[in-house]
Amino acid sequence: MMSAATALRIVVVVAGVMGACGVALAASSAHLPDATRLASASSMLLFHASAAPLAALLAARGSLQRHLGWSAACGFIAGAALFAGDLTLRQFAGHGLFYMAAPTGGTLLMASWLALALAALTQRRTA
Repeated sequence: MMSAATALRIVVVVAGVMGACGVALAASSAHLPDATRLASASSMLLFHASAAPLAALLAARGSLQRHLGWSAACGFIAGAALFAGDLTLRQFAGHGLFYMAAPTGGTLLMASWLALALAALTQRRTA
């Protein structure tokens, strides 16, 4: 089983890559003609590049119910990757990842935000 510190480090590394890709997609959307998909993809990556490490850190520190907190962090990563990956592939290759990939990613992101809220609500208080 992976330690919480290792898992947190992995989430932070992936979030760093997500952030860099988000900035690159924002620049691309500003400079390429008819690239509105890339602006949406960029936003999803940038928003969730911050949310994932925060959820993981709070879960690792015990400020959130651990399983739900880690699930939210992983859901932010997977959902943003699906959503942004599908839109980016549609922009550059003319086809998506798979049928309903972007809506699946978006639904996963919404579920992850709800899991984060539930993780905060269900965590027992420590004195």
